[in-house]
Amino acid sequence: MEFFKIRRDIPFMKNALVFNVISLVTFLAAVFFLFSRGLHLSVEFTGGTVMEVSYSQPADIESVRRAVAGLGYADVQVQNFGTARDVLIRLPAQKGVSSAQQSDRTIAALKATDPAVTLRRVEFVGPQVGEELVSNGLKALAMVVAGIMVYLALRFEWKFAVAAIIANLHDVIIILGFFAYFQWEFSLAVLAAVLAVLGYSVNESVVIFDRIRETFRRQRRMNTTEVIDHAITSTISRTIITHGSTQIMVLSMLLFGGATLHYFAMALTIGILFGIYSSVFVAAAIAMWLGIKREDLVKGGVKKDGDPADPNAGATV
Repeated sequence: MEFFKIRRDIPFMKNALVFNVISLVTFLAAVFFLFSRGLHLSVEFTGGTVMEVSYSQPADIESVRRAVAGLGYADVQVQNFGTARDVLIRLPAQKGVSSAQQSDRTIAALKATDPAVTLRRVEFVGPQVGEELVSNGLKALAMVVAGIMVYLALRFEWKFAVAAIIANLHDVIIILGFFAYFQWEFSLAVLAAVLAVLGYSVNESVVIFDRIRETFRRQRRMNTTEVIDHAITSTISRTIITHGSTQIMVLSMLLFGGATLHYFAMALTIGILFGIYSSVFVAAAIAMWLGIKREDLVKGGVKKDGDPADPNAGATV
């Protein structure tokens, strides 16, 4: 399905160096902010107090959030838990204040606005649990990266695998750079969004790589640069349809999903935008500079007239 068809190939690779210099500058800026400012980790990573409270009627989440913020907490996670009457509150750890003291002050502030509120449970999340989550999160990221590289190397060629991983890690670091610069809260939900962006970005790379392989088979007179330009141009309509519809859904979560989904949707929004950019301008350009050629992708020998053997030759549809 296509909304439109571009008759003439757009010379994307002609400006590949310019686009990749922009990517490199953005990437280095993200790395700088990660090291200089660091990530503002949530309670799941740093430790703190988790409270579950219950109301006699559907809870006003914004009212609960304002009451807890009035105690001096800059960043508090407040969300419904199970039903509209149950609320889960995550409080960051404070020096010199025990978990019991935090919960007592919080429930007193909530009772000032609604005396019917009751405390269901209180749990303390220690820093050791947070360190374990960080470690497991990094392991999950490494396993995803390794799996993507193996998949692309087997399906296409190792040069495509290297190009795609560089482009995908470029997306991940830039997302983290945004969170470090603006000091947005980095939670488990955001980590899940980052892992989702990895898979989403590699899907776009696979589509372009597959079209490059197909073009090498069909257009033997094109050189590598022309093949890549043709592959990207011929998938633009699909890219606009797919990513446009996905971005609309993510933006709806960002604008109307409330505070609970805000940073999750923000990470996805940044990741999708940069994922499209990196798949087109970064991954394809790196594959070109690594020396991808027809012989790397078209297997099965060469016919007498010099054309690569087409595995689909003679097939009837």
